[in-house]
Amino acid sequence: MKLLTDLFTTDYGIMSISGIGFMLGMAVFFIWYFNHKMNEAAGDNTK
Repeated sequence: MKLLTDLFTTDYGIMSISGIGFMLGMAVFFIWYFNHKMNEAAGDNTK
């Protein structure tokens, strides 16, 4: 239980959560972005 208390109440715990959240957000964005660009490029070759 001390682990969760430290994670949500200390400055280093909150920075850890925000860093993990930021990295997960970047991963979702890059997956979406690369898929979007690959589908766009595939559509251009069929002309």
